[in-house]
Amino acid sequence: MTVTLENPNLTGSVKSILSKSHVHRLLIAAALYGENTQIICDTHLSADINATIKCLNALGAKIEQCENILKIKSNTQSLKKIKSADFYCAESGSTFRFMLPIVCALGINAKFFPEGRLPNRPLSPLREELINHGCSIDSVGTLPFTTSGKLNSGIYEIEGNVSSQYITGLLFALPLLEENSEIHIIGKLESKPYVDMTLEVLAEFGVNIFVKNDSTILIGGKSENTNKKDNLTFYADGDWSNAAFWLTAGAIGKNKMIVTGLRPNSAQGDKEILTLLRNFGADIDIKTDDINNLSDITVYPSQLKGIEIDASDIPDLVPILSLAAACAEGTTKIYNAQRLRLKESDRIATVCDLLTTLGADIHETQDGLIIKGNSAKIGQFPLKGGIVSSHNDHRIAMTAAIAASVCSQMVTITDAEAVNKSYPLFWQDYDNLNN
Repeated sequence: MTVTLENPNLTGSVKSILSKSHVHRLLIAAALYGENTQIICDTHLSADINATIKCLNALGAKIEQCENILKIKSNTQSLKKIKSADFYCAESGSTFRFMLPIVCALGINAKFFPEGRLPNRPLSPLREELINHGCSIDSVGTLPFTTSGKLNSGIYEIEGNVSSQYITGLLFALPLLEENSEIHIIGKLESKPYVDMTLEVLAEFGVNIFVKNDSTILIGGKSENTNKKDNLTFYADGDWSNAAFWLTAGAIGKNKMIVTGLRPNSAQGDKEILTLLRNFGADIDIKTDDINNLSDITVYPSQLKGIEIDASDIPDLVPILSLAAACAEGTTKIYNAQRLRLKESDRIATVCDLLTTLGADIHETQDGLIIKGNSAKIGQFPLKGGIVSSHNDHRIAMTAAIAASVCSQMVTITDAEAVNKSYPLFWQDYDNLNN
């Protein structure tokens, strides 16, 4: 799918979509530690969430969507009956990395079928730790990717600067084992808010986990996690990661943008977009409904100035923040973003390629980007336009679409359907905001 945009005039109000990070976690926790769970969600499910649903159903759960409600039915006996299964993860790194330790903990002979770049994305040191604790696991790049054996309790050591998804996967899996376990985090934990979100969700289901300190998490075994929670209902968070595109559009564009339905005290790390846009100099207004604890956020066209950004906890914001930097006065430095090279694309390289093509002054560093902004008066065009590829990466496609609003010429985006991975209604919302 190719999309061509010519001077789109983005303005108006858009409701935030579901946080896939939150829904992934609610679904998995409900399947493993719940009985009858409901998740209220009133927007289309992304490709990543559908992948997780498919894998959990293969595990023995029963998940169905009835209008705006996801219903999850599960019981311990159904999980125990599964001896072998096939798991289709599509391109969802979260699905793959969360499900892998879970199937190992359950002793399932599993075949995984990851797609796109996912089969070759790293699994170390998670893979090695699972092998050290009793499982046989294929080498990265093998298709299908197979596992066998049953995980043993014990001490698991994971480097904190590789992927927080490894730690989340272990947090889901280790309470299924007979004995207690520990996770030892080596070095600083990056993307910590994602681990905090996992802990928050598991606590809702009564799972016995104790965070001893920044480097040690204690996990109770099966005997301490026997009471499954029944008849729980959750409201899925609005997604701060995808809201960031619309919020940034307001700061760099010609018109204000409003995003509704965001929870200000969400565990999502990407709510940091508000602080970062303010640091750039954006004018932001927040109105919160105290009854529902949801906020409507308005961002106004603003004169921005370059800043320094530590991306260690907010890597998914780097593409759209880089666009903001290209529209700002002065230089912006983004660092501690090396993990972006292991995403759906090498996001340091593809962000650089995207913005260079559109006329920005940007270059890569080993762990980030340096952008010299082309500051323009509000309503003028700091970028020129051109033909760009999404590199089959949803965040690159959406960044290109927002960039079109500050380009003097047409922007053509190839493989624009990549947005379906996290935001299947993106182009519909975009058209509604293009007045």
